Amino acid sequence: MSVNKVILLGNLGRDPDVRYLDNNRVVVTFPLATNEVYTDRKGNRIKQTEWHNIELWDSLAKIAEKYLKKGYTIYLEGKIRTDQWTDKEGVSRSQKKIRGINITIVNKEKNRFDGDSSNHDTKEIDTDMHDGISESYSDEDFHEGDLP
Repeated sequence: MSVNKVILLGNLGRDPDVRYLDNNRVVVTFPLATNEVYTDRKGNRIKQTEWHNIELWDSLAKIAEKYLKKGYTIYLEGKIRTDQWTDKEGVSRSQKKIRGINITIVNKEKNRFDGDSSNHDTKEIDTDMHDGISESYSDEDFHEGDLP
């Protein structure tokens, strides 16, 4: 038995890119930033940002197109996927991405922790991020005819 599950709480790095494909398929992609704040051995507060490539399909992509914007904080559940291809020079390439299954919009305003985080400790960030959870969407909640 194995499990491929990812849980992220982060901020959209840009507005979602939307592509409509054949057979009424739609895919949305965007980068999601997660931040870790810690104190190093010298007492300096360090903020480390990790960027994740997110991909949403069909009904969930339509929701993202309509509601998500750069800077929004979202909670995302998904799976790790790997794209593999051969480039023009014949070199094999691969890229990891997260295919979202569930999203919750946590905060529709630009994240207040993007700037100087010296006034906030990690505990405040963890608890405050959950204020205002308002809208949650899942791939399983919608069917092809549910959205216009």
